[in-house]
Amino acid sequence: MERLKIAFFCWESLYAERVGGLANAATNLAETLARHHEVHFFTRGEGGDTEVNGVRYHYCRPSGEGIVRYCSDMSRRMIDRFDEFDTPSFDLLHFHDWHVVDALRRLRDRETIFTYHSTEFGRNGNASSRRWPFPEISGIERCGASIAKRVTAVSSTLRREAMSLYDIPDWKIDVVANGIVPGHYQADVDPEAVKRRYGFDPDSPLILFVGRLAWQKGPDMLVDAAPHLLREHADGQFAFIGDGQMRRGLETRARSLPIRFLGRLDDADYVRLLNASDIVAIPSRNEPFGLVLLEAWSAGRCVVASDVGGLSENIEHGTDGVKVQPHPDSIAEGLSLAADSSERSLSMGREGLDKVKKEFQWSRVAERIEESYRKLADQDPLPRRLTAA
Repeated sequence: MERLKIAFFCWESLYAERVGGLANAATNLAETLARHHEVHFFTRGEGGDTEVNGVRYHYCRPSGEGIVRYCSDMSRRMIDRFDEFDTPSFDLLHFHDWHVVDALRRLRDRETIFTYHSTEFGRNGNASSRRWPFPEISGIERCGASIAKRVTAVSSTLRREAMSLYDIPDWKIDVVANGIVPGHYQADVDPEAVKRRYGFDPDSPLILFVGRLAWQKGPDMLVDAAPHLLREHADGQFAFIGDGQMRRGLETRARSLPIRFLGRLDDADYVRLLNASDIVAIPSRNEPFGLVLLEAWSAGRCVVASDVGGLSENIEHGTDGVKVQPHPDSIAEGLSLAADSSERSLSMGREGLDKVKKEFQWSRVAERIEESYRKLADQDPLPRRLTAA
């Protein structure tokens, strides 16, 4: 494609406000696109504008009571910053998740694309009743898909979910999976020393959970699976990295179990513990993609993960991971299967690393998003340079 001027709108990034996996996904995609295009990233943060790896970051500091009002104010401030750099005009505006939909609404006459990284239903919903506690945010998500010229989702499962929830036509929404930089999650460590540092038995297998301690991620099911696993593998031990509203209750439930809740770790400590672990457990109830899977594979770790969403799409059961049902008994069985043979676990971890290198490089992801940009050009004759080869 000819060089484009692209604006990213996202409420988090790796270099300022960072909340979860969205920061990794949006930042790495922007930096990969910046190899061939001019990319500006409008986000939250303090201080002056910065340029990192070819991407120009423009910060704002929003305010407001409640998450919806906060994000509306953020969108307004983002547009103020956007206007400072809109000469010459941006060719394409790329909006990430519901937080920036108010900015999308105000700029709806431009060439726009909206990416679902998850849905509110998936984060907090109940699949049997289709009732969930934040209908206002779901309404914002529906609006984003309705007014954007084109839409993407990070997995086929999420695409189907968004189409069903928000009546998105088939022709309008593409699948563009996330990517990974494998080297960021690899470290040459002494596993015994790392385990000892965090109070674990260096000679016993360590099972690692990484993520928000929230309903969607299923940490409660992993805690409930622990006694079942320990009947088969009495030396098993668990580390939970992350924080969230469920933490206090989980700590109470796990009081008599070999489980340690480590809270949030900085990147270097997380990577060391990841590479010292024996199994990475991903017991999610809903997982639109699952970046933790790619992080674990990048470190060559064996993964035991729920057979849902992007996890289900990307794991080949018994080859590069173990797929289980999101239920404590099934999770325990999967963990036991992985713990039965360290040789087999290491083999699955190596297969996962090979898959990451072949299928999830950011350069491939950027090619797929550029194809969505081209489709946007084909469906609307207004863009000036998008159709140039």
